[in-house]
Amino acid sequence: MDGIIAFYRDGGGWMHAILLTMVVSMAIVIERFIFINFKNRIDTSSFVNKILELLQKGSVTSAVELCSVSKAALPRITKAGLEEFGKSPDDIQQAMELAAMNEIPKIEKRTNYLSLLANIATLLGLLGTIFGLIDSFKAVTAAEASQKAALLAQGIAVAMNTTAFGLVVAIPTLVVYSMLNERSTAIINEINENTARIYQRLIRGRG
Repeated sequence: MDGIIAFYRDGGGWMHAILLTMVVSMAIVIERFIFINFKNRIDTSSFVNKILELLQKGSVTSAVELCSVSKAALPRITKAGLEEFGKSPDDIQQAMELAAMNEIPKIEKRTNYLSLLANIATLLGLLGTIFGLIDSFKAVTAAEASQKAALLAQGIAVAMNTTAFGLVVAIPTLVVYSMLNERSTAIINEINENTARIYQRLIRGRG
């Protein structure tokens, strides 16, 4: 622990900025994880099969009630289409598309910030190193000849702390970003596929 504290302290003020990017990244990761895995969680196969079964029986009201139970994107989009049941295919499609335009961005929300924050952390680390080296060279020019090599080596070692910390923050952030982005894309593709199935069943049963 003492080594970590010394590493952080020796990096100077730039370490605070990099730490801030880490905190913000962690907050986004936690929020996205909770949203995707809990708030938007649904047994898609079971839900779609039940909706199709209810539509087959003509129980549109029961299907709407089933959609109202969940706050996930697919039930909300499905509900929008069900509420237009009996109208023209264009009306049903427009209702579902409008609902999708409202719900799908919620799945992707803030995820792209992780890529941005990872880049910022890396650049802040490099910037901290550059300024650290500038300070080191200034200190060396004013030092005695016998001390110059030691001071330069010490200054470079301290300056490199910011780059190292920036990469420590950036690499895991990019990995998590990739995972969340892949998961979000899979959910959106699943929604598109299943809303198309439900839409086809709705327009067959209209009237």
